[in-house]
Amino acid sequence: MKNRFIQGAFGIVVALIISSCSGGDNGKAADEGTIEYTASVVDQNNPMAGLAPSKMIIKFKNNKSCAEMSAGMGLFSTSFISDPEKKTLTQLVKLLNKKLSLVLNADAIEKENANYKFELTPLKTIKTIAGYKCQSAHVKMQDDFETEFDIFYTTELKIENPNFANPFHMIDGVLMEYQMKKFGLEMKFTAKAVKKEDIDDSTFELPADYKAISAEEMNILFEQLQ
Repeated sequence: MKNRFIQGAFGIVVALIISSCSGGDNGKAADEGTIEYTASVVDQNNPMAGLAPSKMIIKFKNNKSCAEMSAGMGLFSTSFISDPEKKTLTQLVKLLNKKLSLVLNADAIEKENANYKFELTPLKTIKTIAGYKCQSAHVKMQDDFETEFDIFYTTELKIENPNFANPFHMIDGVLMEYQMKKFGLEMKFTAKAVKKEDIDDSTFELPADYKAISAEEMNILFEQLQ
């Protein structure tokens, strides 16, 4: 399994997205709820395609977000808790009977994002996704393949600084459709449904039964699982 992709790409990705209520005009000003994204592998011939998650669920409240994903028939799950006020990104990993956590501060987040180099060009294309009007931009990666794709984001949600912990920090809006490539596996995420609902504050807290490890230890764990 390309688990370092799950750690890295989803880690970047995760903090990218925060949203609110279901499609249409009803409750667009909501600042608490969930959003479901479909996840698909761009290259279906990639040997890791069958192991990648098919969706990602984001829970958000008070500008905080928690992205949850699972793979491997539920044997592996990971969550990313984004806190713009504290400028931290917390990764939780559950693998069989192991429960591990890693907290990244602002410097560590900046270092991780620096590895994701691209050119961003604003576009005039407008598209409605999950009931929200989205602006767009073109991304050209500075990688060996010069990968290109469009991203769509909305400013209709009451979320402050939604992209502080990801490479698209220059985008002032919640990402609703985008692609992410990491460790050779490229995926596309598209907002499918947004729902306004109450989210428990504990969603954004570090569980007491998770063991804290370093970034190096987390990388070793993912390397062993490939």
